[in-house]
Amino acid sequence: LAPWVPVVGLEIHAQISSNSKLFSASQVQFAAPPNSLVSFFDASLPGTLPVLNRRCVEAAVMTGLALNCSINKRSLFDRKHYFYADLPAGYQITQQRVPIAVNGSLSYSLCIDNKMSQMVTRTVRIKQIQLEQDSGKSLHDDTRSQTLVDLNRAGVGLMEVVMEPDMCCGEEAAAAVRELQLILQTLGSSQAVMAEGQLRVDANVSVHHPGEPYGVRTEVKNINSIRFLAKAVDYEIQRQIEELENGRTILNETRAFDSKLGCTVPMRDKEGEQDYRFMPEPNLPPLILYDAESLPANMDHQQVVNIDWIHERLPDLPSVKRAKLVEQYGILPEHSFTLLNEDGLMEFFENTVKQTQMKPRKVIGWILNDLLSYLKKHSLTVKESPVSSLLLGDLLNLLERKDITAAAAKQVLAELWKGEGKSPLEIIKEKKLEVIQDHKELEQICQAVIDGHENEVIMVVLG
Repeated sequence: LAPWVPVVGLEIHAQISSNSKLFSASQVQFAAPPNSLVSFFDASLPGTLPVLNRRCVEAAVMTGLALNCSINKRSLFDRKHYFYADLPAGYQITQQRVPIAVNGSLSYSLCIDNKMSQMVTRTVRIKQIQLEQDSGKSLHDDTRSQTLVDLNRAGVGLMEVVMEPDMCCGEEAAAAVRELQLILQTLGSSQAVMAEGQLRVDANVSVHHPGEPYGVRTEVKNINSIRFLAKAVDYEIQRQIEELENGRTILNETRAFDSKLGCTVPMRDKEGEQDYRFMPEPNLPPLILYDAESLPANMDHQQVVNIDWIHERLPDLPSVKRAKLVEQYGILPEHSFTLLNEDGLMEFFENTVKQTQMKPRKVIGWILNDLLSYLKKHSLTVKESPVSSLLLGDLLNLLERKDITAAAAKQVLAELWKGEGKSPLEIIKEKKLEVIQDHKELEQICQAVIDGHENEVIMVVLG
């Protein structure tokens, strides 16, 4: 039999970085006291109406442009009905029929066989980006057998990025999401911190034989870490292959990833579109955007969103930053990925290079091999490093001037990790690690060693 072909598509919900919610003036703040940031509209009191947040629209346009999308100058809002305790209106306002952005693409790179030197670039198509509200949060209290509802998150602005099923494994899915996360953070359109629920991923997974139609897909919901995403997708692919090879069928269902057990578990049958009863949102007019050509002369610029104005102000995206790092410092392309993927590492590297006469290609070795492995061993972020770029620069200068050997520099680095506030020079003097330049002094040391080990010397001579 021909091998199985896995197919993976992703839906990613990114929380928009905005001071207030999508349709209300309530503040957005992580870990605020429960139900302290809820307006009448968020709680769905009768008679309350949505007012669209301009900042959220601009963030979605910016993201769409960065992902090579066409921006729809006229997009529509819809109601998606489902009943859950943390959705007080009984529906979510989203953009189902005509979203704000369509037909984009995202290029991402990944290593082959875990070898950083063998990187391949892939592209995933972006079907659409839509604006929608988040729901509240249900907190299940098992000891008291009750569920508590916190509506602080209800109505927070989300961008849903829908990717086409162009991926085939967990590693590809993880690399694509990491690249998207970096782009969102560079733009400032979302902080995209997965640990705070600002980036949540749903993975659609199916398998089929080459030349046959796609298989029945399952959806793994609300994956909240890139590492878990890779594991969840690979587990689900393997599970489906085993089910089919054992003569069983795949159910079109929603599953969750249990990170402790490392497997996916069934949650519920998958809703179909008919279950959601989509209808146009009667309280919101079409969202109209402009560009330099279509902007009326008498229009108040504060009241409209100008796509061209946003386009001109896009910052350098991660791919451009990487190319600049390679060109400016002569480092390897794969090293530029590591510098950008670790939060704060690029700044650390650039600051260290400014502090030292050592060539950037040698500096990167110290940062990737020594600094990064230490941080990972102690589960620290770059910003928590007890060794600053200033201290590392000082140490590398001493090494570059041949005041110490590379082995001694590693010893000094080990001392600096302790964070006792000593400078590299103080540690060198204290531990007597400096390279001895005086020949007479070296001769005296050698002679003292020989004099103190007469028996060993006789053994060597008699040898």
